[in-house]
Amino acid sequence: MEDKKTLYSAIQPTNNLTIGNYVGAISNWLSLQNDYDCYYAIANMHAITVRQDPAELRRKTVALLALYLACGLDPQKCCFYVQSHVSAHAELCWVLNTFTYVGEMERMTQFKDKSARHAENVNMGLMDYPVLMAADILLYQAHYVPVGEDQRQHLEIARDIAQRFNNIYSPTFTVPEGLFLKVGAKIGDLQDPLKKMSKSAENANGSIFLTDDKDAIIRKFKRAVTDSGSEILFDPENKPGVSNLLTIYSVFTGKTVKEAEADFEGKGYGDFKLAVGEAVADKLAPIQLEQQRLLSDRGYLDNILKEGAEKAAYTAGKTLRKVYKKIGFYQI
Repeated sequence: MEDKKTLYSAIQPTNNLTIGNYVGAISNWLSLQNDYDCYYAIANMHAITVRQDPAELRRKTVALLALYLACGLDPQKCCFYVQSHVSAHAELCWVLNTFTYVGEMERMTQFKDKSARHAENVNMGLMDYPVLMAADILLYQAHYVPVGEDQRQHLEIARDIAQRFNNIYSPTFTVPEGLFLKVGAKIGDLQDPLKKMSKSAENANGSIFLTDDKDAIIRKFKRAVTDSGSEILFDPENKPGVSNLLTIYSVFTGKTVKEAEADFEGKGYGDFKLAVGEAVADKLAPIQLEQQRLLSDRGYLDNILKEGAEKAAYTAGKTLRKVYKKIGFYQI
């Protein structure tokens, strides 16, 4: 049987994930886990480039694993681990720093954006974030990295670093390819539908979090921005608010956008927004219940992370030893 290609991805355990993350990432991972050898890191090392509350960071680390499992990801098919449990991430990052140029890091758009948002804490970790991300990916000889447009630049620098190292020392790293997933739905912010729904949005009313209870979900949808006119039609250019809500309704009911339009023909915005909210709440309720059940069994979750860290460390260690040999580090 042909070996599966390796796929790598990581999410920070900081802000709560939104329905946009669910539609754009996690729902796609459900099919990817059957086709690839998947490594999914809980990226707590990346998280500390911005100050975190230590107790909250620990709590959210475990909660993110429970959420993954509640959404249907299978620990028998995926390697789940906490980034800081595998020391090779930090070790390879240091080596790759010496193959990365300051100018490259200063040009990274995310560094510029985060520096503007966190002007009081423009630390070296914030600048070095893409090099750590490159180390994350290259340690596992990942063939594919599922990415959105906002991460394309980081993947490109990872490819550049891998090729630079390979050209100097002979092929060592697999040069990763982006897996630009066919997301049938782009979920916009409820308060500003021209922006992507974000887990770090300043106005929490614009985002539906996977942990929001039904009352919060309904309340946020009732406040969602709509458009002039009263027709409920999919027209992203002229009716971005209504189009965004139709997209969400379509995704969470399994109906086409045309079927969604038909459901609300002749109805007002009030009924429309309530129906969208209920569709989302109904879909999230079993996920939330399962997450809470899993969080009550901390031993089970810890065991998954322990086994995941062992598998990840074994794979990462092979790559790191190869790198150390190539650059001339004396090993015993």
